[in-house]
Amino acid sequence: MVPRIVLHLSWLLLAVYAHAASLSLQNPRFTITSSAATQLRADVLSLTVKPSPLRLGASDTLKLTFQITEDSEGKGVQPHQTFIRFYDSVSGEEGIQPVRVTPGGKAKFELSMARPPASLPPTSDRPLEVSLILGSFVHEPATFGLFDLFVSPSQTPASHPDEAKFHELPPISHTFRPEQKQPPKFVSTAFAVLTLSPWAVLLGLWSKVGVRVPHLFAPRILPFTILLGAFEALLWWYWVQLKLGQVLLYGGILAVPTIFAGKTALATTAKWRTTKH
Repeated sequence: MVPRIVLHLSWLLLAVYAHAASLSLQNPRFTITSSAATQLRADVLSLTVKPSPLRLGASDTLKLTFQITEDSEGKGVQPHQTFIRFYDSVSGEEGIQPVRVTPGGKAKFELSMARPPASLPPTSDRPLEVSLILGSFVHEPATFGLFDLFVSPSQTPASHPDEAKFHELPPISHTFRPEQKQPPKFVSTAFAVLTLSPWAVLLGLWSKVGVRVPHLFAPRILPFTILLGAFEALLWWYWVQLKLGQVLLYGGILAVPTIFAGKTALATTAKWRTTKH
């Protein structure tokens, strides 16, 4: 029970210490120089009143120095995170630039308009609000408004060659072919009769040569009869599903056993006729 109370008290003391040890800035100062290393403006920043807006030309450089300390002791500390924030209050665009801080809390930041960082948001004729953001695990986070900054307006970026591919396109409309018309019933019936006519011719020839119907199911004739039925089934399959190339392939394969079965059937029929006479 006692160790648990001690643990709660330690967390309470740590919270009180973190609340008491807030962060502050010492000697914040800015300097603006031109490309010819001429000092255009320099001043010490106040944490309560912003100075008049700063202006940077296309080749000017802004240098910002400061030291981060604890209010309770005035001792330099290194926060876990330190950022400079550029914010356009009208467009809502912002940019965050990290700042390196030494263990003693000293920091230096440079903004060269000849080579502006990628984090700088798009600019216009309006000023950017510049502030400093500090984050720490053992101190209260702090934000300090530094100054307003005028910079040259950003140029419109060149359009990419593939930009048009990402524009909104008109909806795609499909034109479907009308449904296939069915032929008249008379035409379908005529072609069905034409398809079955070889069977009528075959039966007529069998009647002339004297082949009886029971003979069609004889062991040496039945394979030929079955193969002829397979050809009829293949034609029906072609009508409903197969393509011409498939019919020719399957028909060529089926023709081989049909030829041999037909020869056997004819030889058997000729033998029956010789025996009859």
